[in-house]
Amino acid sequence: MRRRLAIPLLLAALLLPAAANTQSAPVSTAPAPWYNHAVIYEIYPRSFQDSNGDGVGDLNGITQRLDYLQSLGVDAIWLAPMYPSPQVDFGYDIANYTAVDPQYGTLADFDRLLAAARDHHIRILLDMVLNHTSDKHPWFTDSARSRTNPHADWYIWNDGKPTTNQHAPNAHLGPKGWVVPPNNWSSLFQGSAWEWVPARGQFYYHFFYKQQPDLNWRNPAVEKAMFDAMRFWLDRGVAGFRLDAITTLFEDPTLHDEPLTG
Repeated sequence: MRRRLAIPLLLAALLLPAAANTQSAPVSTAPAPWYNHAVIYEIYPRSFQDSNGDGVGDLNGITQRLDYLQSLGVDAIWLAPMYPSPQVDFGYDIANYTAVDPQYGTLADFDRLLAAARDHHIRILLDMVLNHTSDKHPWFTDSARSRTNPHADWYIWNDGKPTTNQHAPNAHLGPKGWVVPPNNWSSLFQGSAWEWVPARGQFYYHFFYKQQPDLNWRNPAVEKAMFDAMRFWLDRGVAGFRLDAITTLFEDPTLHDEPLTG
């Protein structure tokens, strides 16, 4: 029934304003946001410009190239992740959200880049990865130690499903017997999306690599910590963020199996 009503309702919505509306809507004179027509230039810091001869691009190298970027008509630079990272996934496995990876420089170098970019009328946007952290992030190493530590509920943990087949794929001996992952979810990078941690006797969920455990966004403490990290950079002067993997923040709480596609 809903499907049959959809077209008539849509037509009514389109036709009624023309027949019933006798006054035109006020025209806004406010200027459009700067990003509506901005030229945004993405930079992967590692491969852009090396300022000290160590073979790795860095923040000071970007600062050196601001004249060039301004000559291109660039309005903003989008920096790929430059946070401390084990670099399993090109920096998208973040181990500290409020620092700069030493291979790229320091916070002082970042502040100099911000100031110099401002002088060139160029804004700085950061890549913000909200869905997951590195498995080397202190939050996760703490969470993985036990079920009672302060970060125990900061990630997606599950006991798994009981099994009588200890030779089943991804079967592990848990506190109450042999278990397998709670569902058939797979990682975007192949294999199961569930990884076993013996210290907790549980699986954790990872949509990407196993070194990128998903955060539990249903935990208000996680939301606060991530928003605090964003405020840290906004307070330093960044213009905004590109939000990585934003559509994967929340998982089905019932953990239903995905339909098989063959």
